Amino acid sequence: MAATADNGLKIVIVGGFGVGKTTMVRSVSDIRPLNTEETMTQAGEGTDDRSAVPNKTATTVAFDFGRISLDEHTVLYLFGAPGQERFWFLWDRLFAGTLGAIVLVDDRRLADSWYAIDRLEHHGTPFVVARNDFGGPPYTAAEVRKALDLDPNVPLLTCDARSRAAGKQVLISLAEHLQSLAAAQQETAAP
Repeated sequence: MAATADNGLKIVIVGGFGVGKTTMVRSVSDIRPLNTEETMTQAGEGTDDRSAVPNKTATTVAFDFGRISLDEHTVLYLFGAPGQERFWFLWDRLFAGTLGAIVLVDDRRLADSWYAIDRLEHHGTPFVVARNDFGGPPYTAAEVRKALDLDPNVPLLTCDARSRAAGKQVLISLAEHLQSLAAAQQETAAP
C-alpha cells in the first residue's frame, strides 16, 4: 500500500459501557489499534455500573482507533467511542464526518443503547445495530427491535466482536446499508 491513502472513510462504533467496542476495533483493524483504555479505579465506582460486566478492569477514556485498507487508495478509519455516560460529550465530535456507524449492543442491557441510537438519529448518521453475543437472554430480533424502537429499515445483526470475520461482516452490512440508502436518495432525486 502507498504511504498515504487518497480516500479515508470514517466509521464510528458506539454503544453502552462494556459492550465490546474496543474488542471489535482490535479484531478487525489491519494495524495495531490505538486505544485509550485505562485501569478502572475506585473513582468510577459510583458512576460506572459494572453489574453486567463485573470482571471488567479497564475502560476506554477517549476513543479507540483502527484502520482497514480497502485497496491501494482507500482506507476505512474505525473509531470506537467510550461507553460511559460521563464521556458521551465526546460523541458529537466523533460523529463529525462519519460515513456511518455501528451500534454495538448487549441483549442483557438493551437500555444502554438508547442514547447511541438517539444521538445518531439526531445527527442523521446512518447506522446498523449489531448484537454482540454474550450468551444473554435469547431475545428474538422482533423483541430487540421493539425494545430499541428501531426503524424497520435499520439492519439488525448478530456478531461476536472477538471474531475478525464477524466484525468484517458487520462492516460489510453497514456498507450495503449505506449503498441502499444512497440508491434510494438517487431514486427520489431523479426526475
